[in-house]
Amino acid sequence: MSEFILTHETALRLGIFAAALLLLIVAEAIFPRKARSQPRPRRWLANLSLVIIDTVTLRLALPVLAAGAAIYAQSRGWGLFYQTALPAWLEVTLAMILLDLALYWQHVATHKIPILWRLHKVHHTDRDIDVTTGSRFHPLEILLSMIYKIALVMMLGAPVLAVILFEIILNGCAMFNHANLRLPKVIDHVLRKFIVTPDMHRVHHSVRPEETHSNFGFSISLWDHLFGTYRAQPKAGHEAMVIGLPEYQSREPSSLLWSLLLPFKAIKKPADPP
Repeated sequence: MSEFILTHETALRLGIFAAALLLLIVAEAIFPRKARSQPRPRRWLANLSLVIIDTVTLRLALPVLAAGAAIYAQSRGWGLFYQTALPAWLEVTLAMILLDLALYWQHVATHKIPILWRLHKVHHTDRDIDVTTGSRFHPLEILLSMIYKIALVMMLGAPVLAVILFEIILNGCAMFNHANLRLPKVIDHVLRKFIVTPDMHRVHHSVRPEETHSNFGFSISLWDHLFGTYRAQPKAGHEAMVIGLPEYQSREPSSLLWSLLLPFKAIKKPADPP
């Protein structure tokens, strides 16, 4: 199985992404959680175009990505795990958990450090939240995030299999927890003890600052509970809550060009949440 995953990494990642995207689009249509404030086509064009631009940017700007960095570290015996004698299954498990924890702290940093927030707020300006929002990131943020992941992978000496599995799971979780999907309350209650659910993450996209700066987890929900950033529900309720940032409640965030240029524009004073 490990050899199959390593050999067919690109096809697996693309296939899983496409399958998850299609499945969640259908699920959102059947079981929507929240009424949309804007038509889909313009938003989806901008959000999915960012996916293509992000992918091309990474391929052009970096000689290797996270899995390539793991192979490079392995060939030289670099990193924490190459100084231990742990069973392979335990190394893979620990590496995936540590990578998820590191990305939790990266996410917190993007909200706390002004220059990083300039990039990250492109993600938060989406005025609806659905499966495509999970891929709405500025290419410079994606580039910095990949450099960070490469450094982590090489410091840990993370197994190649762990890196590939982690990125596949991370992408799948990002699409799932951004989905405009209504889960039965009992299922949401059980799932969010372990993973980030759509209702849990939707709070993070509220216009209310105290909610925007909460629920930072990507995959594992434990980190928000552990570090005091967990917020169970939005103050206004999911149906009434306003999505996005209060200063950008217009049609502009649905424009691809506007989204690409946003980090370089003068900072707009936040309005009071509607």
